[in-house]
Amino acid sequence: MEPHEFKLTEEGLKAVLPPLEAEIMGYMWDAKVATAGEVYEKMKEKHPDLRRSTVSILMNRLCERGLLEREVSKGRGGMRYVYKITTTKEEFEQKVVESIFDALMANFKEATFAYLSKIKK
Repeated sequence: MEPHEFKLTEEGLKAVLPPLEAEIMGYMWDAKVATAGEVYEKMKEKHPDLRRSTVSILMNRLCERGLLEREVSKGRGGMRYVYKITTTKEEFEQKVVESIFDALMANFKEATFAYLSKIKK
């Protein structure tokens, strides 16, 4: 997953993912495997107006971005998708940092080096 946008005014995952997608990924990194229904049940506590279909759409977008993958499973209610993470939170964060630094080096190499040389450990 390549982050395509970085929002300087946001914190954490919301700097690289839309807010609800960031919440879904936070849940999924804890759960590892879940259905959209399970994620919806957790999220509706905080977002009572949220629709189940919205959660499904967002989880499918996360699949398209490569953060989740899904499999068809047969259950009591018939067919359903089971989603699972494709990368750990730590791996994702490392990829974000690498992407941002690669972009900085490609576009502002001298300024990036100058700034990094000022940073103390």
